[in-house]
Amino acid sequence: MNRRFPILVLTAFVCLVTPSVVAQVSAPEKTDPAVEAGSRALSILESASWTALFNGKDLAGWKGDTEGYVVRDGVLVCQKGAKGLITSKQYADFAFRFDFKLEESANNGIGIRVPEGGHPSRDGMEIQVLDHNGSRYQVEAEVDGKKRKLTWLKPWQFHGSIYGIFPAKTGYLKPAGEWNTQTIVAIGDHILVILNGAVIVDVFLEDVTPVDGKTHPGMTSEKGHIVLAGHNDHVEFRNLELVDLAIDPKNLPAPAKDNVAPEGFAPLFNGKDLSGWKGLAHKDANKRRALKGEALKKAQSEADEIMRDHWSVVDGILTYDGKGQSLCTGQDYGDFDLIVDWKIPPGADSGIYLRGTPQIQIWDPWDPRTDDGKLPEDAKKWVEQYRNGRNLGSGSLWNNRRTKNTPLKLADREPGEWNRFFIRMVGDTVTIWLNDTLIVDRTELENYWDKTGKLPLPRADQIELQHHGSELFFKNLFIRELPY
Repeated sequence: MNRRFPILVLTAFVCLVTPSVVAQVSAPEKTDPAVEAGSRALSILESASWTALFNGKDLAGWKGDTEGYVVRDGVLVCQKGAKGLITSKQYADFAFRFDFKLEESANNGIGIRVPEGGHPSRDGMEIQVLDHNGSRYQVEAEVDGKKRKLTWLKPWQFHGSIYGIFPAKTGYLKPAGEWNTQTIVAIGDHILVILNGAVIVDVFLEDVTPVDGKTHPGMTSEKGHIVLAGHNDHVEFRNLELVDLAIDPKNLPAPAKDNVAPEGFAPLFNGKDLSGWKGLAHKDANKRRALKGEALKKAQSEADEIMRDHWSVVDGILTYDGKGQSLCTGQDYGDFDLIVDWKIPPGADSGIYLRGTPQIQIWDPWDPRTDDGKLPEDAKKWVEQYRNGRNLGSGSLWNNRRTKNTPLKLADREPGEWNRFFIRMVGDTVTIWLNDTLIVDRTELENYWDKTGKLPLPRADQIELQHHGSELFFKNLFIRELPY
């Protein structure tokens, strides 16, 4: 049956009867994916703790060409002929936002992760700041017998591009003389550039070959200065602010009190009840994601009932009796920092699914033999798993087949003692500290649910506390969402 036919008839009827109704039933406007992506990333940053890099009065906190840059009415002005202005501090992972206004054809740039004395676009990376619509970058040429103005710029020279490395989307830069707002996010090898609410660059550097065909040492730079590159033109800046998203392995965030989130983090578990959690609607993530409407409602209701029967809160501890199913966050998450404290009895087995994908392994690596060398009656299963790498410790990406699936070190505490994971997930890459020891270093988490080995992980999905039929205990579950 052609479902379009009755709709067309109805539309014609409405037009004949009352034209004013047409606007109400017309098709909705298409949304801009770049703006949608920008809205998502910026909403994650709304609650972040921003620090001013420019105080609106002087150049405190900056060095370099402090003669070429001046402050006028709270605005940082790059004068004609000025060179680079450099932050006194260096930054690794961050979100940097600022307003800028360009004169016609004006050129500047934002160097990120630039080492001391380094060149912004070679030793670091330079995000273009450029009125690419300016007359300076246009030439007149004959096309199909007609004279037209064309740009001589390369795609990677347009505003927002990572110079020489990756081109930006165009169409979001305001005309010369108007203020623009831009946010640059650099976390690991992930670079986001958001211009006037739209994502114009979203790239993982490890996946990129520079488009200019040259080598760029700055692509692997992990830390450095932020530089306003200069380039001789008059450009104005204001509202320069930064969120430092770097993680110091020697000073990882920790709660001052159980189930009270450290600064910058939000609690996943309130220490009182199962608010914010749900049951596992289907063991197969592909089939779970395919559930819609009443089928999803029914499956989730049944899963929640199982959850309530077997997961509970006892003295501020999220407790599992070993007889139900895994526990899932009610919200989906993309990129994040995650803190999890966990405790297991001897011989237990568990794990943490990231974006619904198995798994960061949790299990007992300690030899259960008694002092006289005898094996307890209930330890046969343990011995079988010992041969599979259980003795190497928790924290591995256990279901990986192509990339590393064992921890760098054994960092577990004895069964019955509390352990702490600190997990960073950016893109498909995971870094894990167990009890302040680095055990997984920027390793790809493979998509277990894709048997072809070709599809990436979903960009966002639930976090799961996995069960394998043993008692489990969790507390201090905190998350800091990262823009993606």
